Amino acid sequence: MKKAYELTFIVRLDPNEEVINDMVNQVKNWVETNELGTVTKIDRWGRRKMAYEIDKQREGYYVLMLADIDAANLGELERNLRLSPTVLRHLLIRPD
Repeated sequence: MKKAYELTFIVRLDPNEEVINDMVNQVKNWVETNELGTVTKIDRWGRRKMAYEIDKQREGYYVLMLADIDAANLGELERNLRLSPTVLRHLLIRPD
């Protein structure tokens, strides 16, 4: 059974805006491939200063993604996000 989740992630800044867009599309594809879930909304917060330095980066590109995901498939999505060198941090929660 699919439930609503909020995924917030920070993408490493790159001078080429296309690299950031490719990463956002890749995360969307991770959710939607093999019918893991469906993305309902993508909200690009854009470039923001982080509270502390992560991997020698002081700024990142913030993205909020709302999706309906089957809970059994969350592990695969989390693994992909954790192993991606372009994603600095991510937070996946289920809103009330």
